[in-house]
Amino acid sequence: MPDKDIETMIPVKLSTLNDLARLAGSTSALGHVTYIVHFTAASKHYYGIFIVFRDYYKLYGLPMFYYIEFDKELPGNYVLFKSDEAGETVEVSKGTRPGFMALPIINIQPDTPLLQKIIPLLG
Repeated sequence: MPDKDIETMIPVKLSTLNDLARLAGSTSALGHVTYIVHFTAASKHYYGIFIVFRDYYKLYGLPMFYYIEFDKELPGNYVLFKSDEAGETVEVSKGTRPGFMALPIINIQPDTPLLQKIIPLLG
């Protein structure tokens, strides 16, 4: 990768996996390809999504990383999300299921330049 200056994202810690699934599901519903990234740092497991808060003042956008933190890795490759009149259902699964929005979990290495800038800000 060329030696470019990478801007730091603003980390936003969420309270629950449901919050992350709801946010990721809402962006998927708008036609965006949404996936959840997973990486480890300092013996913690981080799951999150990268979002650009568009047209922030005079900027083209403000890069944000919405995330949650766990002590252990989640046991699956997808976060399944369903919302209807009965409420929300969020599950971690090894596969997809009919009637659920399947948000894939993508494992990335923490030594990428983008994460090296944001990891010290997490927690």
